[in-house]
Amino acid sequence: MEILRTCADLRAWSHEQRGLGKVVGLVPTMGALHAGHASLIRAARRGAGAVAVSLFVNPTQFGPSEDFARYPRSFEADCVLAAAAGADVVFAPSVEEMYPAGAVTFVEVPGLSDRLDGKSRPGHFRGVASVVTKLLIATEADRAYFGQKDAAQVALLRRLVADLRFATEIVVCPIVREPDGLALSSRNVYLSLSERQQALAMSRAVRKAEAIFAAGDHSAESLISAARQVLLAEPDLRIDYVELVDWGTLLPIEAAHSGALFAVAAWVGPTRLIDNTVFAYSPDEEITAAPWIAEEATPEPQCALHLPSAVHFDRAGSNSP
Repeated sequence: MEILRTCADLRAWSHEQRGLGKVVGLVPTMGALHAGHASLIRAARRGAGAVAVSLFVNPTQFGPSEDFARYPRSFEADCVLAAAAGADVVFAPSVEEMYPAGAVTFVEVPGLSDRLDGKSRPGHFRGVASVVTKLLIATEADRAYFGQKDAAQVALLRRLVADLRFATEIVVCPIVREPDGLALSSRNVYLSLSERQQALAMSRAVRKAEAIFAAGDHSAESLISAARQVLLAEPDLRIDYVELVDWGTLLPIEAAHSGALFAVAAWVGPTRLIDNTVFAYSPDEEITAAPWIAEEATPEPQCALHLPSAVHFDRAGSNSP
């Protein structure tokens, strides 16, 4: 596996792969890789002939009081994991490479940038949109792979790709969880033992909403109230949001439908965590309600679901490393 440091080198690598007739896959990350990231890389390996993984802690998506300085960094271990999962190259640029002196250009997606995590973290999605745009330009990736845990980010990037006419497919892979249900996150390393136990309320709240939906109650009021009660049972956990939204717009909806996004965010001590679920009428259902469009599965499906704006959902991932 090769390590690249400049956009020019990444672009040259991508052009070489395209010259060989290969599909180029990109897995953008901030490093501190875990089994969830590994599932993205494996999905890219299945769906692309050449796989690039970016390791870049992007300063522009952190607020002034957030954890940029202490965000976990484990470059050597990340390279080992990336190579084992199937990456061909790691792109690890400096801040100066991505934001050269005097740079004043940023990318914004109005509306979506101010919803869910964007509302709680002003400027966050401006940073995400800007850095992902730079990565897509540098790689000219055919497919870019993201986790469902960052569902609001997926909605934003779907809009960005459609609006800017990128030829990149956004592939969404399932949330990977610990055996006890905790969604994997690089920030989980911040949690003390007691905080980790409190954090399990996040997945319990999501499962509670799933159970209510499966029982036939699809009202936002019922789903949100039940999930909030689960979270409030942990007195030291501070709720940021509990929302039922349309996944395409991130706007609240009054009743859940197949393909709707149910998302929660909360602070456990000083650490902010997120979790979510996408409702389906049955466990094996292909989600066909807007904005999802079903695609025929293959024996080892690269994707079972397709979004109209060059986005699809990879069902081949699993909740184990």
